[in-house]
Amino acid sequence: MKRLVKILLVLFILLMLAFVIFRTPDTDAAEMRAKYGGEPSQFVELSDGLIVHLRDEGPKDAPAIVLLHGSSADLHTWEPWVEALRGDYRLIRYDQIGHGLTGPALDDNYGLEDYTNDINAVADQLGLKNFVLVGSSMAGWISINYALEHSDRLNGLVIVGGSGAPIEREEAGNLAYAIVSTPGVRELTKYITPRNLIEKSLKQSVSNQSVVTPAAVDRYWELLRYPGNREATLNRLGQPRETYSAEQIGGMAVPTLLMWGDEDRLVPLEMGHWYDSHLPNAQLVSYPGIGHLPMEEAPARSIADLREWLLTLPLSSETQG
Repeated sequence: MKRLVKILLVLFILLMLAFVIFRTPDTDAAEMRAKYGGEPSQFVELSDGLIVHLRDEGPKDAPAIVLLHGSSADLHTWEPWVEALRGDYRLIRYDQIGHGLTGPALDDNYGLEDYTNDINAVADQLGLKNFVLVGSSMAGWISINYALEHSDRLNGLVIVGGSGAPIEREEAGNLAYAIVSTPGVRELTKYITPRNLIEKSLKQSVSNQSVVTPAAVDRYWELLRYPGNREATLNRLGQPRETYSAEQIGGMAVPTLLMWGDEDRLVPLEMGHWYDSHLPNAQLVSYPGIGHLPMEEAPARSIADLREWLLTLPLSSETQG
């Protein structure tokens, strides 16, 4: 019995030492705002008191496009699109709750409706009456829900490798997702989040490895560790996954552009084909040799396809009176 106690004590000490050695603390909020929240960033308070980090660029009287990033990303993922489009469109992007410089939700709720409601709150705050909504990955799932509930506000919908289709996917191929999906182990990620884990996860998510720059890895790593974001991520990923049925989306008439990398291992192209088969007004474009982030991996091609599709829409630049 004494020997067992000694062994357990040694194990406990080793665990404590490992925790002290490998612990990665939260980043400093003020430092992160200075690094990632400079011009043209704004910090806008919504009606519920949440302060959202957003960027609103391009002519205010141009047709508006709202860009939503995916899981564990931030508004900077849209930089190539914004640089190319802000001369002709009003581009609005923001860090969703539990991400980037927006940080955790005030009520610690990260359900589908919470993210959907924030779209309305941001649009209302900026005086948008109608807009095109673009959602990547997790935000594709959110954007479809918004279109189902608020189709009257949308001129069009763009889904970039969006989740939510009732098709099995192998997230185990991504190291970070495998870790946060493992009970017990995932709790450690609130305190131990090594940079090389983030780098490996990003490399596994894309096919065009040129986008995995040291600066990009630093941004993902540092903003994940923005105060409250790691716990928010675990809260969000720990919730049951909801999917759409063919009946739910079969009546959605919003014009929809589906953009998919054909080597997407996180949200496979099969999901894009499922949406294309069941959405009544959809067009699917796929990108050979591209992974989960076409807007970053293939900016020129994806921008050209988006521009061509936008020209088919009866775009409105109206704002709320």
